[in-house]
Formats: sequence, structure tokens, C-alpha cells
Amino acid sequence: MNIEPFYEVLNVPVHSCLMMSTIEEAEKFPRGDVVLGFCGNCGFIFNTAFDSSHSSYSAIYEDQQSYSPTFNAFAKRLARDLINKFELRNKNLVEIGCGKGDFLALMCELGDNSGVGIDPTCVKERIRGAVANRITVIDDYYSEKYSGYTGDFVMCRHTLEHIPETSEFLSTLRKGIGGKLETNVFFEIPETVRVLREAAFWDIYYEHCSYFTPGSLGRLFRYCGFDVEEIYLDYNGQYLLLDARPAPVKPEREHPLEESIESLKKDVDSFRARIKGVLESWRLKFDGYRGNSKKVAIWGSGSKCVSFLTTLGIEDIDLRVVDINPNRHGKYIPGAAMQVFSPESLRDFNPDTVMVMNPVYEDEIRGMLADMKLKPEVYSV
Repeated sequence: MNIEPFYEVLNVPVHSCLMMSTIEEAEKFPRGDVVLGFCGNCGFIFNTAFDSSHSSYSAIYEDQQSYSPTFNAFAKRLARDLINKFELRNKNLVEIGCGKGDFLALMCELGDNSGVGIDPTCVKERIRGAVANRITVIDDYYSEKYSGYTGDFVMCRHTLEHIPETSEFLSTLRKGIGGKLETNVFFEIPETVRVLREAAFWDIYYEHCSYFTPGSLGRLFRYCGFDVEEIYLDYNGQYLLLDARPAPVKPEREHPLEESIESLKKDVDSFRARIKGVLESWRLKFDGYRGNSKKVAIWGSGSKCVSFLTTLGIEDIDLRVVDINPNRHGKYIPGAAMQVFSPESLRDFNPDTVMVMNPVYEDEIRGMLADMKLKPEVYSV
């Protein structure tokens, strides 16, 4: 392999969505290193320092986004699109890495489908309503043991980036599908070209050991025996989506969105040249907040927030982290060891500045701040 390291951030928490009950637990949370490497042969980007022994996905892993109206609108649109595109009505669905089961439940509800969700973080009790009786939860990691669960449609959202052996994972899925060539698969993952071009270091964290672009994702699926039917972007260009079907022979057809390895190499080089200056610019901004005794709220306590705070090493500033997800309130984020508060707590905190960790939610957040009669400076990273 032709691996070229191009970015590193050391001593970061190995999980960013595990919520700690005490500040001591958060401070002592295990840490590891991120050393991103670029493969000049296939375009794959991955954490060369990743140690899978740190992976500990369980019920306290809290990455649920369904408390946001903005995210719910996206999820409903996506679910309807998939149901209509693949005629998923009264079908059997399988979701690998179903999280808390929100999207699987939505697909079953809107299409009168039944589903199987495979994920060690799923909490069956949080799937409510009549649709809960049509969903089976397997509290485990996907492996060859479950390769027989293919149903009529397989979906996998924001899971592949957590898997180091991506070709083994997809090959297991392809083997399980076997000769059922009519089975459609759908994958959704973060899109990495945007991260490189924006030097969005907050989108790089330990849990994400594998980083994909349209080109590297398409090449991987073809290598593992899938014919890529469509690759597209969504969610303000942050998400990379793929539709594929099992192929009887190794396919060669590339999708128009796929970039060349040479083009991706230019983006990697640009990121490497810019990232030091980007980090220094952010540190200077927070030095200004500190020097002027400004109160800052960070809205969004998930992985972006954890990566942002731990990469920059921000401290000694009047800072509050808030999140719309009530399951996070009162808990502590790993590494940075900051407590998560409800948005309503900002009434008393009265911040001078609100940083929005994802620009997709800025309009929603501005509306909530206006409802609370708060008028801070608001900007998105």
C-alpha cells in the first residue's frame, strides 16, 4: 500500500458520544491518537493509529438526532424517497447499525414494513407506538453470524465510517445476499471531500476510523461485488449516499460523481497546507473571548463539539455546552469533561456568542433563541 500520513491530533477521547455521569469519568476517559493516512492507490483515507480494542458501543452511546425538527424533516424526506424509489411497502427491511432505531421505525411506519435492526447501542424500549411490534432488535455488532439477515432491502447509515475492516464488512454482506440479485442496499456516511476543502477538523475524530469520498466509496463497493447504481450528496453536502445492488460479476462502471485519485490528492495536500493556520485562527478567536470576558455557548454536544474542544484544547473560558437531546442533559462529554445543559438554560446564562456546531441547524437555533428573547452573536463553524 502507498500510505501517506497527512494530519494528526494526539491524545483525543476514543469515543465522543458515550455520555459520562460524572466529571471524573469524563476526565479519565480513555484516549488515543488520530493519524490520518491517504492511500495513493485507491484514495482511501483512514486513521493509521486506530485501535479497535477501544471500541465500546453500548446503550449509553447517545447519538440520536431525532429531537431536532430540522433533522426529522430530512429523515422523513429520505425515508419517503427510499420507499418510493425501491417500492418498499409491506417489505422486510434490515438496518445494520440502526442506532436507537429511529430511522428503521420511520421506514416501517411510512411503508407498512417490518424490520430487523442490528446495533449494540439500540434500546428497544425507545421504539414506541404500534410499529414497535414489527421491529426486531439484535443487540450486537453485525458479523457473519447475522449475514443471513438481508430481507428485501438493506440499509446502513453512519456506520461504515466506524469500521476499520471495511472491505471485510462489505464482503460479508455481499456473501450473505448471495444470488438474491434483486436486493437493494443503501448506505449513508459523512462526505470527506468537504472536510478536506473546508479544513473541517471538527469532523475528524477517533470513532471515525474510515473516511470516504465518492470515488473511494464507489471503488470499495465494486471491489466487494456490488454494482453502484447511484452516488449523491445530501444534508447540505455533508452526507454521502449510495444505492447499489449485488453484481453477478465484478462491475467496472464508475459513477459521474466519483473524483479521481489525483484530484483527491490535491485536496489532501491543500488540507495539510492549511490546517495549522486554521487551528491557530480558532485559538486566537477564543483568546479574544477570554480576554474580553465573553460568555460563549456551543450548541450541539456530539462528536463535532468533542473534536472541536479537544483538538483546540480550549479552557479557562466562560463556556456552556447545550443540546436539544434531553438524554444528554446533566451528563458530561468525554475528554473535554464539560456538562451538557438544555437550551432553556441559556436564559440564565445569557451568552454573548452562540456557536452552532452544524450550520444545518442554524435557522432552527436562531428561532429558539428568539423565542427565549436572547440576542447573542450567532455563527456556525
